[in-house]
Amino acid sequence: MDWKAAQAGFDEALTGDGAPRDVYAGLVDTLQAFDDEEISRRERLQHVSLINQGITFTVYGREEGVERIFPFDFVPRVISAADWASVETGLVQRLETINLFLADLYSDQKCLRDGIIPHDLVFERGDFRRELIGTRPRHGIYTHIVGTDLLRGADGEFLVLEDNCRCPSGVSYVLENRNLLSRVFPELFSQYGVRPVEQYPQLLLETLRFTAPRGRENPNVTVLTPGVYNSAYFEHSFLAREMGVPLVEGRDLIVEDDQVFMRTTRGKQRVDVIYRRIDDEYIDPVIFDPTSMLGVPGLIHAWQAGNVTLANAPGAGVADDKAIYPWVPDLVKYYLDEDILLPQIKTWVGRRGDEAAYIREHLPELVVKLAGGAGGYGMLVGPTATAAEIAEFREAFDESPEAYIAQPLVEFSSHPTYIDGEFVPRRVDLRPFALCGDGIRVIPGGLTRVALEEGSYVVNSSQGGGSKDTWILAEPTA
Repeated sequence: MDWKAAQAGFDEALTGDGAPRDVYAGLVDTLQAFDDEEISRRERLQHVSLINQGITFTVYGREEGVERIFPFDFVPRVISAADWASVETGLVQRLETINLFLADLYSDQKCLRDGIIPHDLVFERGDFRRELIGTRPRHGIYTHIVGTDLLRGADGEFLVLEDNCRCPSGVSYVLENRNLLSRVFPELFSQYGVRPVEQYPQLLLETLRFTAPRGRENPNVTVLTPGVYNSAYFEHSFLAREMGVPLVEGRDLIVEDDQVFMRTTRGKQRVDVIYRRIDDEYIDPVIFDPTSMLGVPGLIHAWQAGNVTLANAPGAGVADDKAIYPWVPDLVKYYLDEDILLPQIKTWVGRRGDEAAYIREHLPELVVKLAGGAGGYGMLVGPTATAAEIAEFREAFDESPEAYIAQPLVEFSSHPTYIDGEFVPRRVDLRPFALCGDGIRVIPGGLTRVALEEGSYVVNSSQGGGSKDTWILAEPTA
């Protein structure tokens, strides 16, 4: 069975002449031993398992229903121990900087006074919460759970595409992908020492407990969800179950005397730590959106009083705003006196007049995104867009150029993906997850998202993407 190498960009598994790279040789040999009928049988087992376990995500605005099975491709992505060590070191540096930046931004604002980052840039960001200035979370940790999106450039070097410091999702699929692949294709693991990922829920629970308010010897932890119709509800329920903690909605919680309680059949139970999966604007109708039915009145005041931990902290989202992204190397230098280890992508910011003009003139060449956007919505991929799509987008851009950033189209790396009986290249990215508690721990793996449509650069599940298991090798491969 032939494996087709990528025609552009870095091919994760194959060299230019189509031979497998060293870390993929054993994997390719194993998969070559399966005939089409056996692979088809395993794929059916895989699909049944996805349905039985309810491994789903929600797509909004689709007529056929809100819930879908998350597409999974069984060809795993393999990353060497040496490559991962560089990624891990770079992520730790980046997350240290992000927490120092947030702690500064909500206190002395030295980075603004010293001109490291423009005042008006920060104050314009919707995720900068003026109401929270002067509030310091326990241990000074603002973003406890972070998912950082990475690409692999033409030379195989990892690049940071963006950070996710608010409510990053996808880690449940990391765990379930590993479980699924080990059940359906156990033979694939026979020649590899793959670092485990199943310890994540326990590490997450330890991180949350570490950040509990002072004096809470055995803190009570909950996961706060917007409810069953949220796109990541599967993950909310999965993580609550795996940690052995209650999954609650806003209506299950009440604030009295700046203490948070959970309503139970045995009366009220104090809550010490909330892993919240609700965006800032909906979390407390007293402080933010007064029409929100998802949050808990008084929750922010209880947090400011130090009586409950919110992970991630409100206001942390300003650190992952796409308009802040170009200044991260400067922030690393400012706070750590180090050069940034994981390189970034050249970025133009629409709030600057000269850069807005450049973006407007070069729309067919650029990837243009909403600075506060996510999920692949409100985005233009200029090189693959039609003239009509570019013209329509130009109108939206001209209405509010300050709302956008732009980047050159970086050719994603590609990875063999089994589609319609063939191993064909499809573009992938990677979202590793890190926990910030008593130190920073990066989970050895991550969510590899794959653009299942030929030629597509959009890997988001909401836009037709799927996922793969991500293997970090325990030992360097000879």
